[in-house]
Amino acid sequence: MLLERTFERTLDRLVAAAVPGQAFEAWTFDDRESRAEAERRLAEKGVTARIRSAYKPLLHAFLEEIDLAGVTAIGIGYPVRPHTPENRFRLEAYPLAALVGDREIRFFPSTDESPDYSVMLTGSDGRVRHCRVRAPNRVHVDVAGETNLSPTGWYASGADDTGERLETDYEMLFEAAVAAISEHDWGAAEPFFEELNIRVELPCADAVLAHPGETVSLKEALHEELYFSLLEVFQRKTGRPIGDRGLRPGQIVPEVVASDGRIVLRIETRALSGDVEECAFQPLDAAREPLATAQVAAELDGLGGGAFQARSRSGRRVRACHVTGSDAAVMISAGQHANETTGVVGALRAARRLAARQGAHFTVSPLENPDGYALHQRLRRDNPHHMHHAARYTAFGDDLEYRPRDAGDLNETEIRLTAERLSGARLHVNLHGYPAHEWTRPLSGYVPRAHEMWTVPKGFFLIMRYHEGWSEPAEALLDKVTRRLGEVPGLLQNNARWIDVFEAHAGDTGLRLVNGIPCLADVDDRHAVPLTLITEYPDETIYDAAFVAGHTAQMETVLAAYDAWQEIAPACA
Repeated sequence: MLLERTFERTLDRLVAAAVPGQAFEAWTFDDRESRAEAERRLAEKGVTARIRSAYKPLLHAFLEEIDLAGVTAIGIGYPVRPHTPENRFRLEAYPLAALVGDREIRFFPSTDESPDYSVMLTGSDGRVRHCRVRAPNRVHVDVAGETNLSPTGWYASGADDTGERLETDYEMLFEAAVAAISEHDWGAAEPFFEELNIRVELPCADAVLAHPGETVSLKEALHEELYFSLLEVFQRKTGRPIGDRGLRPGQIVPEVVASDGRIVLRIETRALSGDVEECAFQPLDAAREPLATAQVAAELDGLGGGAFQARSRSGRRVRACHVTGSDAAVMISAGQHANETTGVVGALRAARRLAARQGAHFTVSPLENPDGYALHQRLRRDNPHHMHHAARYTAFGDDLEYRPRDAGDLNETEIRLTAERLSGARLHVNLHGYPAHEWTRPLSGYVPRAHEMWTVPKGFFLIMRYHEGWSEPAEALLDKVTRRLGEVPGLLQNNARWIDVFEAHAGDTGLRLVNGIPCLADVDDRHAVPLTLITEYPDETIYDAAFVAGHTAQMETVLAAYDAWQEIAPACA
């Protein structure tokens, strides 16, 4: 055990310290019910208090305080501050634009130096109400050595409207966890551990918002903050650049669960994660949640063809299949990032259809990261609707995409090398996903460092990576695939809704539309295969009908790319 510690709850501290007749405002990292209960306890003591959320304060102001009855238009001036992106406070209001009905909403940068939001509410009678919403932040140097502006607790007495920083339990717990791990002697050789487990018991409930897939979750935000901050701790320890995906510290696993009121932090090293009881087999075309590992294996066995495999760090099998035929070969893969789960189903659905065709030639490796997948299944038991980026990478802690091909211990990477050798394919369709709801790091600047483009969903899109000299077939492939995808029922309409909310809070997507599908294409010579088509479906945390729509889009992309490649490949000989 590296550390075991309990923390006094900030709300309890505020209640205990208050005296009758006092009045104050405070901002803490607590859910709405907990803050309201603290206000009731204070009122019983004769104290007038308003306790607001330090996390996403503008959103909570609209959810809890601002009355929109009779309002037809909303103007929001957001602060622009040093040490943070220009649109940071606009992002922090997400998904407000989707929660105000058909009212017009406009965001604009404030022209004054105030650190607060200014809100203008225009009524149907033309009258305008003005209010300010405080957004408490602090400037600090984070674990990566970067200067950041981050949300923080705040306290203002009735006589002092300015107030001062209130270091909250949420912030103290995070700092204690990072300090304990940073100061521990991990030795010099990677990986430093099998599993580094950071278990947090936190008394807060997730709040479901009236926008599909969106919740306000302090538990999930802390998971993401701990995971990526600790990656940065080990990147600095090993002299690697921040964001380096080749780091192999071992499996970092924050488990943030709900408690009965206590705040507890336990840090320890463990053996690698074992298997957990998974869901029953599902009809593949109608699967409503991530597949059981045993079903993935059974579906592969049902394809026929030649089986091949590799081994993960824990010894789990990475299974794949090679179906030979007269067609131009295509590689199909999924599950590289194991919390991106629609690709696993989509790859198998497409492979089943291709295997029934005369002359089909392809390889399929639908679950390339079984150690991460097992961890994802474990973490879903407590928090099924969280992103769980701790399960994204392998048990070594690295991203398969960035593992050197000349490494002495290829492990999972061997599956791709074998697929390349067996098939000779010049097109690789690599199925991915990304968060279906907002991703934040509230204690390190709010916007996830090195992952800024992924902070809020912008629909289903494609990335085309190609070798120098292959731009023509790459563009032809994008054109043909997007034309087919435009025929998938509901896909373009869903994309339009995602993009509208994204643009309201984040600005331009940075992607170009090809036949209505957002795309990004660039030269990338890292891969042995000259053309790599990557899907990005907002699938982390989705279930039921949304999950079916996700793996259907993945399947349709594979089939469209396979058919397009049969037309394009002869000209690339």
